[in-house]
Amino acid sequence: MIEGFDRLDEAQFKVLKDAIAWITALIAGADGQIDREETEWAEKLTKIRSYANPNVLTPFYKEVGVDFHENLESTLDSLPIGKKEREKILNDKLAQVNDVMPLLDNSVAYELYNSYLSFAKHVAQHSGGFLGFFSIDKEESHLMHLSSIDPIELDEEEEE
Repeated sequence: MIEGFDRLDEAQFKVLKDAIAWITALIAGADGQIDREETEWAEKLTKIRSYANPNVLTPFYKEVGVDFHENLESTLDSLPIGKKEREKILNDKLAQVNDVMPLLDNSVAYELYNSYLSFAKHVAQHSGGFLGFFSIDKEESHLMHLSSIDPIELDEEEEE
């Protein structure tokens, strides 16, 4: 197990890894249909974060990138066509993260939570707009806050 995640068993670590595919599917499908450009961008983003991430999450993203394409395709294939049903399923899946995050050191959980939010925003921004303006639509804006994942605050005591 990679450093920072060594308290987790394989199933718990898989939930955290799978969350990246679930976030991608949630945001990419916000407008009612999954945009291939957004899913391709998400795949590139996992690769970028596996080497250009100056914190404890670099090895995590390396692990995510190993089977991200297959994981995302499997996730997308298993989802219903209807937007509301799809969002409910994905939000229920993302809620599983809440059982795993408390098992991590607070600083790692904090970094991962913020990374999930950042990932969602980057996928949403990639979907369009005009010259990069207004590229996050109303549906994406609502979903990219990942309301089914409990916010993680950094403990001041751990920071010292």
